[in-house]
Amino acid sequence: MYLSNVKLWNFRQFGNDSVPLDLKTPHLNLIFKNGMNVLIGENDSGKTAIIDAIRIVLKTQDYDWYRITKEDFYNESKRFRIELRFDNLSDDEAKNFVEWLSFESQGDGTEKRFYLRIIYDVERDDARVFSSDVCAGSDETGRPLNAEARDLLRVTYLKPLRDAATELTPGRYSRLSSILFASDLFNKGKNQTELDSHLSEFNTFIENFFSDDQKQGYKIKDILDKYLKKFISSDSESKFSFASTDLKNTLSKLELELKEKINPGLGSLNRLYMATELLNLKRGNWSGLKLGLIEELEAHLHPQAQMKVIEQLCDSCQTEKIQFILTTHSPNLASKLKLKDLILCTQGKCFPMGEEYTKLSTKGYVFLEKFLDATKANLFFAKGVIFVEGWAEQIFLPAFVNLLKEKGIITQNLTEAGVSIVNVGSTAFLDYSKIFQRNDDSEINIPIAIITDSDVATYKTEKKDEKKEFVKREHSEILSELSESVRKKEEKYNYQNFIKVFLAKDWTFEYALYKSNIFSHIFVEKVQFVHKKTDFSNFEVSLAEKLLSQSLKKTEIAYLMSNFLNDKTKIASITKEQLESDASISYLVNAVKFVCM
Repeated sequence: MYLSNVKLWNFRQFGNDSVPLDLKTPHLNLIFKNGMNVLIGENDSGKTAIIDAIRIVLKTQDYDWYRITKEDFYNESKRFRIELRFDNLSDDEAKNFVEWLSFESQGDGTEKRFYLRIIYDVERDDARVFSSDVCAGSDETGRPLNAEARDLLRVTYLKPLRDAATELTPGRYSRLSSILFASDLFNKGKNQTELDSHLSEFNTFIENFFSDDQKQGYKIKDILDKYLKKFISSDSESKFSFASTDLKNTLSKLELELKEKINPGLGSLNRLYMATELLNLKRGNWSGLKLGLIEELEAHLHPQAQMKVIEQLCDSCQTEKIQFILTTHSPNLASKLKLKDLILCTQGKCFPMGEEYTKLSTKGYVFLEKFLDATKANLFFAKGVIFVEGWAEQIFLPAFVNLLKEKGIITQNLTEAGVSIVNVGSTAFLDYSKIFQRNDDSEINIPIAIITDSDVATYKTEKKDEKKEFVKREHSEILSELSESVRKKEEKYNYQNFIKVFLAKDWTFEYALYKSNIFSHIFVEKVQFVHKKTDFSNFEVSLAEKLLSQSLKKTEIAYLMSNFLNDKTKIASITKEQLESDASISYLVNAVKFVCM
């Protein structure tokens, strides 16, 4: 059994002001896999709301109680609804929910399969929230689930701000004791464990220690008994015993720590606590739900530790048939996971990244999972993305964006706008952009700018007298090729309204800087500084030669250019009008405006 579907109406940010609540049209209809599911995205994108919706309905193994408040209702609405669907119930699991099961046709309609649909519908007025039963069934309202059935649907939940030290501390309400008591070892009804036997033996030892006149404790008991005979009656006698041989009481006195580790840090304690909580999902005799909810898995964990933990959780999905629904803000984790395991949350919508949902090919998935490292995976957490070909653009652009803000062309820089620059290291833009393109043509609405070269060379090589010469091409020839290049690349990369390509019409990024009215002189200066041994008596021809032979030191030049842009004294004379009218760099300006405005 696994949680296959969550539907939400008017719950937190998942709602709609323009239409009344319609049970046929949920505000969120999210599909989960039987295995690993990781909710990613920027803050306030709905990740926690989804986790909370699940645990509100199903409750948690620690019996944590959640109070519904006005803030759980979308934008002053008076009603919210949560529906959860469970599929792949085994016969052993299904027998616990017989009276609430639903059935649907499968395939050609001759075979039917059963599933469990949980319903939680809550209403309020201006003063209070009206409590509601958790129901199940195939109709709109269902029938209330009894306590036994609900207990079988409890989830293991690890909150984002985990206090591992407190949770592992002995005490009456020790979380450790609750987990141990529910395990296969101790949950055996009347059958005694070895620990029960030892507790009984210890109780006998305590009694003998005080009653045997050969033992040290006898003197204390003897004094007490003398008083009791006077206080009560001549046959009164005291009896010492262990306070309680109740197993749970004993377990509450246990503490758990890392062996041979002195004063472990938060990271180690959190991993110990997580391992302890996950014991709930390893119960062999358990016929209920095996679902773990973990918020911000990366909390208190360094990157290598994050990798170890997520690897083990993924392995548990395979070997133990455990389902996990996680949230994370960690690009490290996002880069480690398979794309099919990711669910992108943004602007009150959720987009699973599996092959059946996107326009990315199978080959594209293989490529991205190989090259999508932590620096590139930050695109899943951005409010906007700029894809670039290489290091030169990646180094230059942040300083250029700051210049545009300084001159009032945009109001936010990359950090303020939540925009990530992703260096694809080639022209493989399609593989990166198609992960955002949906098979159902739904729009993700994260602006994505692709900055690339037109690759229409201004110069060409010719051989004259066995010598290679660099000759400027005819302007009409360049324009014709450029028009075709623009058409093809726009056709190839542009998608709906949120993915758009921006081309350097002057051949390449570097040649565009050379042709720029603003930056030409400083670009020439930096190129000559980097290539000290090159004869630049005819700069344009020498630059063309290096571009055609791919010998231009682009990264070093971009670094020096960015330093120039970061010097406010040097850019003081540059005006907004100059930037907006410079045709050679207009593609850069427009790309930045597209994602930062």
